[in-house]
Amino acid sequence: MRAPAEGRQREILTNEALDFIAALQREFGPKRDALLAARRERQTALDGGATLDFLPSTEHIRESDWRVTPVPSDLEVRKVEITGPTDRKMVINALNSGARVYMADFEDANSPTWENCIAGQRNLTDALERTIELSTGEKRYSLGPNPAVLFVRPRGWHLEERHFEVDGEPISGSLFDFGLYFLRNHGRNGRYLYLPKLESHLEARLWNDVFVWAQARLGVPLGTIKATVLVETILAAFEMDEILYELRDHSAGLNAGRWDYIFSVIKKLGHRPEFVLPDRSAVTMAVPFMRSYCELLVKTCHRRGAHAMGGMAAFIPSRRDADVNATALAKVREDKEREASQGFDGTWVAHPDLVPVALECFDRVLGERPNQIERQRGDVAVGAADLLDVASTPGQVTAEGLRSNVSVGIQYLAAWLNGSGAVAIDNLMEDAATAEISRSQIWQWLHHDRVSEADVRRVTDEELERLGDGFGEAGKLFEQIATEDDYVEFLTLPAYDRLVAADTGVRLQSDT
Repeated sequence: MRAPAEGRQREILTNEALDFIAALQREFGPKRDALLAARRERQTALDGGATLDFLPSTEHIRESDWRVTPVPSDLEVRKVEITGPTDRKMVINALNSGARVYMADFEDANSPTWENCIAGQRNLTDALERTIELSTGEKRYSLGPNPAVLFVRPRGWHLEERHFEVDGEPISGSLFDFGLYFLRNHGRNGRYLYLPKLESHLEARLWNDVFVWAQARLGVPLGTIKATVLVETILAAFEMDEILYELRDHSAGLNAGRWDYIFSVIKKLGHRPEFVLPDRSAVTMAVPFMRSYCELLVKTCHRRGAHAMGGMAAFIPSRRDADVNATALAKVREDKEREASQGFDGTWVAHPDLVPVALECFDRVLGERPNQIERQRGDVAVGAADLLDVASTPGQVTAEGLRSNVSVGIQYLAAWLNGSGAVAIDNLMEDAATAEISRSQIWQWLHHDRVSEADVRRVTDEELERLGDGFGEAGKLFEQIATEDDYVEFLTLPAYDRLVAADTGVRLQSDT
């Protein structure tokens, strides 16, 4: 039996939609489970001393000549993309921002309450229909002319949607988000995606299989879906050619997901002393291992005829503080000038006021060209040692760095537990990825005797006192995860337990 969708959910969770996403889960859930098990096995091997290198078994893919299928004309120019959660005001403002693309995010910028996930789907359909509007009583928001092209980022393979069970088990968050969106919107040009946190080309192959199945089931031509993969794990950096190859009929390039990438380095290799990182503020895109990763991404994409998209600068402007605003604009300009000079075809921003700055930087380098795909980076020679050269990162582990990590982690987690997944803290835009760096660095520093557990607990207590009421649960959870003996795979997994327990949304089931 299937529990009925109620209230405003009914327009989203139709019988057709429930059947479609249940079929997706039955078809691809077991393969997802197997790939997640393979992740755990690989982590065990790394913990035991295994090294990372390019795969011998796929050398023929790296060495042969092939290119991805060209993208549609509306994706040829992607100089500036804006990202953010799927709440109604954000969707309207992002589409009106002047950016070429808006990536609506069900993952790192989303707190996955049932209301957020369902309302987000409704907002995106309204956006594609050009009917979306919002009145706050003080101001009315509606779409202007020439809105950005809409991309959607579903949740990663590791996340579940516990409000909908298929045959007694929670559905994959990835399949839930993608399935609802594509079913509802494939006839409205709702076909562009960002794919997060892949760790191998086999995980890209699974996404490709999902796309082929969904298009066939809905009678949509093969290749209608186009997806940009975020290279935000150290493992994916060694398989960029292979990931593009697996998705070659559906590829819209690769993106340098810098914050999750730093998190991944700590997560996968942080038990080794040569991979201890200094304060987060010292880990810039100019340090050797980050520069190598970016240059290899550009070289790989352009060789295969694919877009190479730059990452997010965390600085955000201020309309109230001129000094803060000037600093933010200068930092973002420096970051985007570097990306444009490296050959990236576009970049990400988190705030509409940053769109003109980023666009100016890319216009200056690209001129009248839509992108830099034809600029081959034959001068780049990046090997495994370059990608793994974390030890050359300058900087120190400082008391200020510890306090910043604790403070940011607690404030972000408190917001996340209250339904907000993207939060401005200390003039930086924080999301799940940056919070993951904060708690991961503390774990790493503890395990390599750079800080003590007493230091962590003292600073946590001091920050909780400074922050005041409303942060106690977040502080307790953050401290627990950061100081566990065993590394917790994702901060959002134990946090989601609390979110679901507090969420009164309807639980749906689909049984065989």
